Amino acid sequence: MSNKALVILTSIDKYPDIDKATGAWLGEVVHFVDVLERAGYEIDYVSPRGGKSPIDPASLEMADDTDKEYYNNPDFRNKLDNTLSPERVNPGDYQIVYFAGGHGTVWDFPENDRLQEISRQVYEKGGVVSAVCHGPTGLLNIKLSNGEYLIRDKEVTGFSNEEEKLVEADKHVPYLLEDELKKRQAKYSRSKEPFTSHAVVSERLVTGQNPQSTRAVAESVLKLVLTVNPANKER
Repeated sequence: MSNKALVILTSIDKYPDIDKATGAWLGEVVHFVDVLERAGYEIDYVSPRGGKSPIDPASLEMADDTDKEYYNNPDFRNKLDNTLSPERVNPGDYQIVYFAGGHGTVWDFPENDRLQEISRQVYEKGGVVSAVCHGPTGLLNIKLSNGEYLIRDKEVTGFSNEEEKLVEADKHVPYLLEDELKKRQAKYSRSKEPFTSHAVVSERLVTGQNPQSTRAVAESVLKLVLTVNPANKER
């Protein structure tokens, strides 16, 4: 497999029941990409609809210096505005798949059959599948060739019920991610304190609980890639 990673972003820009914008959470994109690019990886971006992936305005308000540096880079912004459609993605090109979070994902990640198929193929060919915060919504319905859910009996994390209530979004999302992960018999865990870093590795699946976990997810993905494919150490 080539040294490429596929970053999956939401296409949803608004809550359906209230006048509130949403989208991908900038920091969850930037900090993952920053770690991998520094390690020499090429990044492609895809979204369920292709084209522009919206950025949650709240994530811009909370942006750190690294977020701002990327967001002000015309090349990076152009990639976010022109994401691939799932049909244009060749799973064989990637050794890493990453579902970035943001509340928009709860509506357009779980039922996208093509994104599930891409992830299945990458995983079953020895690659790494990863996600952070609400990004694990993209993992909910991935089934392996044996018919079992990818996350069944694996240790996972994702945005907790407590965190959803603290941001007052629990009444506006169609389900709570923590509950859905448990329904699929995943072994869910979370940090003792909300909004603190918590990343989990289970076989070749890496998940992070919240925005604060993004860099830990990326670093865990890199370590895992080196473990399953030692040839990468020579890059």
